[in-house]
Amino acid sequence: MIEIRNISLAFGARKLFDNISAVINRNDKIGLAGSNGAGKSTLLKILSGLEDCDEGTVSRPKYATVGYLAQDISDISEKTLFDEAKSAFENIVELQERLKDAEDRLKILDEKSGEYYQTIEDIGDLERKLEDLDAYRLRSKIETVLHGLGFSPDDIGRKCSEFSGGWRMRIALAKLLLKEPSLLMLDEPTNHLDIESITWLEDYLKSYKGAVIIVSHDRSFLDLLTKKTFHLSAGRLEIYAGNYSYYEKESVIRRNLLEKMAANQAKEIEKTEKFIERFRAKNTKAAQVQSRIKALDKIERIEIEKTESGIEFKFPEPARSGQVVINVENLEKSYGDKHVLKNVSLKVERGERIAIVGVNGAGKTTLAKIMAGTLGFDAGKVELGYNVEMSYFAQHQAAELNPQNTVLEEAENAAPKGEKFKARGLLGSFLFSGDDVFKKVAVLSGGEKNRLALAKMLLRSFNFLILDEPTNHLDINSKKVLQKALANYAGTFVIVSHDRDFLDPIVTKVVEIGKRGVRTFAGNISNYIEKIRLEGVFDAPNSQKKPNEKAISYKEQKALKSANNREMGKIKRRIEAIENEISSSEDECLSYENEMSAPDFFKDAQNSQKTLERHSILKKNIERLYEEWQELSDKLEELQNK
Repeated sequence: MIEIRNISLAFGARKLFDNISAVINRNDKIGLAGSNGAGKSTLLKILSGLEDCDEGTVSRPKYATVGYLAQDISDISEKTLFDEAKSAFENIVELQERLKDAEDRLKILDEKSGEYYQTIEDIGDLERKLEDLDAYRLRSKIETVLHGLGFSPDDIGRKCSEFSGGWRMRIALAKLLLKEPSLLMLDEPTNHLDIESITWLEDYLKSYKGAVIIVSHDRSFLDLLTKKTFHLSAGRLEIYAGNYSYYEKESVIRRNLLEKMAANQAKEIEKTEKFIERFRAKNTKAAQVQSRIKALDKIERIEIEKTESGIEFKFPEPARSGQVVINVENLEKSYGDKHVLKNVSLKVERGERIAIVGVNGAGKTTLAKIMAGTLGFDAGKVELGYNVEMSYFAQHQAAELNPQNTVLEEAENAAPKGEKFKARGLLGSFLFSGDDVFKKVAVLSGGEKNRLALAKMLLRSFNFLILDEPTNHLDINSKKVLQKALANYAGTFVIVSHDRDFLDPIVTKVVEIGKRGVRTFAGNISNYIEKIRLEGVFDAPNSQKKPNEKAISYKEQKALKSANNREMGKIKRRIEAIENEISSSEDECLSYENEMSAPDFFKDAQNSQKTLERHSILKKNIERLYEEWQELSDKLEELQNK
């Protein structure tokens, strides 16, 4: 158990954390949510010991270890990939070196000497310790994790410095997973992973024996893995007993209640201030006035955090294109000796909504660039259809912005001649309001640059859209609005992305590029994942069959499946009953809370005490129901995996 106790941290007048507390239990899977700048990464750094707080403590047992994956990896090792991954097992490596030294020493010692026999005993002790640590499966463990994160057997001997930034992040993640810390903290772990690696990581973390805290803009990733949500806002930390979707619903209920309480408090304060103002000059009321002034000073004002307004926009109504929007035939593309695309053919028809997926390095971005006409190719044919007006959003589109321009200048330069007036209004829709439009591009954050790049793209008319990783640096709310705009878009689009939650509601076809060539799947990303899961692509280490496991007969399999189904049926019925009870209990609880928020609630002491007691009993019962629901859900998931 790790405890955060009364932590406070301020930067000048701004309080990032104001006396926050929480407990992280041994097997907790926690999503850490909050708007940009709320302090998510800072809290992880404090937990990992990389930063200090002004007040408060983080306490943990001596045996507990902490691992932290930051968003940016700066250290570059000159070791090979395998040796760098192996360095995660420092204690095992040290024992192996001591064993080798002992074995070398034994070769030169006199067999009749006492030191010879002592060395034999030392070797035995070291071998027993290594066996207890499962050291003889070390290579297998390392290779399994590296393979799951997308590294090929040819990568094992390469130096870490040869890998790009995204792959270096995977190396750091592999080391953390192999260390198996008591608390594993991951800050945007899916940023540089493809769909196959993300799905493998999900399977791995589901059965991770330790606590996990995740900061991510990937809603599906959070919903699948987390059972609890910590939300940071306005210096406070609120705890929700569920995943991100649960937090979203529950936070609305809490906010509504808080707004009612704030409104009632404002009325009481206004009433008190009027009394003070009216009787301040009267000597007969001096004691009462002073008493109320003191009471007013002691009131802890209820603060309502401002909600972030999201991007609101829609794509321009497109002109109608021909039936075939783009036709790619037998495409070949190489970079030196490296063949990236080989014999690739793809036909996109009007109205299609296509996701292009594949492991990193498979050629997704290369294909997008060739289709967009910004990159040449070695062989094959690429033809745009009749009346096609194309717009292309590159993965690093934000890097193409001129850092010396203001936001407004950058947008106006992208507008067609005579339509610069549209730029200001569109920027407002993308949260650039007031003096924000006069900021230099150089000082914008990654998310702001991406929003500006998207705004520039919308200033021109098009009926075919190619998007390469458009959600990079966008938060969950901004992604939701972009998703809604694409859902209502009347043209044709192709998206390169690994963001399943973003893609699922809007794509109807998935094109996979990889070692198996180009394959097309009808349906969305979830349909695609289920189909290739059957091919064994996502096998995690804990899903592998142990050598001593015996195969069971078809008859036994059938009997087990039948028993499994009966058990799952019972659990599902109980879960449904619990969910109904929780729903009615929460409605009843909310009615009590509405009653409690009334200004004259405490005037009737006897009645208010009864209400408070009933509310307390109800809350405890709801907590018990959630615990039972969680246990049954975990058991159901385990049975379904069987």
